Amino acid sequence: MKIDSLHQLFLKSSGICTDTRSIKKDCMFFALKGENFNGNKFTSEAIKKGAFKVIIDESQYQIPTGETILYEDVLTTLQELASFHRNYLNIPIIALTGSNGKTTTKELINCVLSKKYKTTATIGNLNNHIGVPLTLLSMNSETEIGVVEMGANHLKEIELLASIAQPNYGYITNFGKAHLEGFGGLEGVIQGKTELYQYLKYNNQTVFINANDVKQLKYSKEINRITFGDNHQDFQIDILDATNTVKVLFQGLSIQSHLIGLYNFNNIAAAIIIGSYFNVSNEDIKEAIETYIPSNNRSQIIKKESNKVILDAYNANPTSMMAALENFIQSEGSKKLLFLGDMFELGSDSEKEHQHIVSFIEKNVEGVVYLIGENFYKTKTNASNIHKVEHFEALNSLLESQTFKEQHILIKASRGMALERILDLNCFI
Repeated sequence: MKIDSLHQLFLKSSGICTDTRSIKKDCMFFALKGENFNGNKFTSEAIKKGAFKVIIDESQYQIPTGETILYEDVLTTLQELASFHRNYLNIPIIALTGSNGKTTTKELINCVLSKKYKTTATIGNLNNHIGVPLTLLSMNSETEIGVVEMGANHLKEIELLASIAQPNYGYITNFGKAHLEGFGGLEGVIQGKTELYQYLKYNNQTVFINANDVKQLKYSKEINRITFGDNHQDFQIDILDATNTVKVLFQGLSIQSHLIGLYNFNNIAAAIIIGSYFNVSNEDIKEAIETYIPSNNRSQIIKKESNKVILDAYNANPTSMMAALENFIQSEGSKKLLFLGDMFELGSDSEKEHQHIVSFIEKNVEGVVYLIGENFYKTKTNASNIHKVEHFEALNSLLESQTFKEQHILIKASRGMALERILDLNCFI
């Protein structure tokens, strides 16, 4: 069956499903494969639970009554259907990627644009070769603008995602030391992320550029670009305060966010400028930014008994860890306490990068610091304020006799460390 015919069936369905545990009546079930699963094996179950059609790529699972459709590869078919649907809708698509801050930026952009348009944005961090097609296929005839987050941990991934989503606009948050293992170093990160720029340049599309970032200016040359920054760019935006939560000035309007840290200024600025470019009123932009509250362990400010906690345990890499530390050092609060967990996917740079963080802490942090994880445990330090444990259970044991009162606390780590568990311990009073 050709993709256009499959698309007609898709329009009659209730949407796409890839997991039989969340089947919707009259959905199209795509039997995807992974290292440890084969969706083809769930064909009959999907139909019993109400799937309208099941897309398979193993002929032995075909059902003669017509519910199954056989293709050479289910994943490729999902991606081709998403591209076809994107062209069918013919709406502006904004794509964004970057080493840090892309999910927060995506959420902010969506909040701002939603004040004027019916928008559809990536849910959570469904930003890979499966998530991007699912995002596109979640858009419908009511959608006026799509916001698509693109993640990558190796070269050519953004190139693939851009070819699927075919964005009209792009934005790269930054180039940082993230996924070094897959990219092979910072230069590999830059090469991988700028695959978005190459797509936009080749297709004569437009990019939003943070002009305060000289690397973004360098790698976006010869592309149609809209710049913003604090020095008379296409859009000028200034930071008023970042001692705790970020406050900015845009076209004479003061905007107070709930986001902490100087590193969030660029995320906020991008959302404001993209909203303004798409003619969202300044008043609506202000309301959108000021009512956005971070969640999902991303720079959340939490009150824990008498303690103020900055919970930033969704992800971490050397660049974001340093930014969080630098901001925390400058923030208010004389009694500082830090819980820092391992940073993942650093490959051969892991030892060096973890030691670099510890060396920075030795010279700049006066509060008590707990380092959690195998990588931090291997680092060297003689600082009396730094305590190392190899895993979370050891931290739990160490804190059994401790109590923390009226502390200003930072919790930062890669997602796999799940350091939000610290908030469940009985050491806060």
